[in-house]
Amino acid sequence: MTYTIHATKKLLGRVKRPVEAPVDQPSTALGNWYATAMFWKPQVALFVNERTLLPVLVPLAPATKLAQRFPQTLGRVLEALGTPIEFVLQEVGAMSEVSYAKTANRSVVGSMSDFAFLAEAGRAHGSGEDLDALSVHLAGTPCSPLRKGHGFPDRELEALVAQVLGC
Repeated sequence: MTYTIHATKKLLGRVKRPVEAPVDQPSTALGNWYATAMFWKPQVALFVNERTLLPVLVPLAPATKLAQRFPQTLGRVLEALGTPIEFVLQEVGAMSEVSYAKTANRSVVGSMSDFAFLAEAGRAHGSGEDLDALSVHLAGTPCSPLRKGHGFPDRELEALVAQVLGC
């Protein structure tokens, strides 16, 4: 059970994990993720899903254990978005092994930069204390790379879950 975290250079420097080739066929329904470090106090990692552009904010420290903490945070965000528990358990359960690779998709990196800006603005206006709630809020942001699909990460997620569960 494997998936890849495509990390920016600044995050790779923090997690101190070897860079490997990305997994072509991830074992998760959501697939691979992109991530970067945000040097807030306390520091945060921003994950963005490659398929749905779903953003998930995770405390960065300790950085060496980030990949082990990410699935639990993802599970909470998925539940907060109303995702069926069956899908949440399936997805989190399939995230037992992870590899780190360099970023490769400029479109996802661009969306990640947009989410970082929006998260920073949300934090400046006092809504950045609860990272799960901020992640849910960001998931309702329209994204131009999704314009031919459902337009928003939360809607793209909903469509993918329906397809996977056969709803």
